[in-house]
Amino acid sequence: MDYKTLTDKLCERLGLTPETVASLTEAMTGAIGECGMNLDSVAIPSFGTFEPRKRIERIAVHPSSGKKLMVPPKIVMNFRASQILKQRVGDEE
Repeated sequence: MDYKTLTDKLCERLGLTPETVASLTEAMTGAIGECGMNLDSVAIPSFGTFEPRKRIERIAVHPSSGKKLMVPPKIVMNFRASQILKQRVGDEE
């Protein structure tokens, strides 16, 4: 599902304008991003948890040249689905 389809579905369910839904989704993703930068996790009940994880620096090999490169450390967001969401998705099959 792409962003437009998601916002259209949310407009139908919530009875809001597309502009309002767009600002809500932007605010939500912004808040989750800020929490990730602060290394705080975000738990959404019956949906899941967004957890920031620190990746350590490592040595990688460039596939075409074969040169070794140092990949710097970075923070990545990991999503872990809740048991309720897993059950809902599993029941749909």
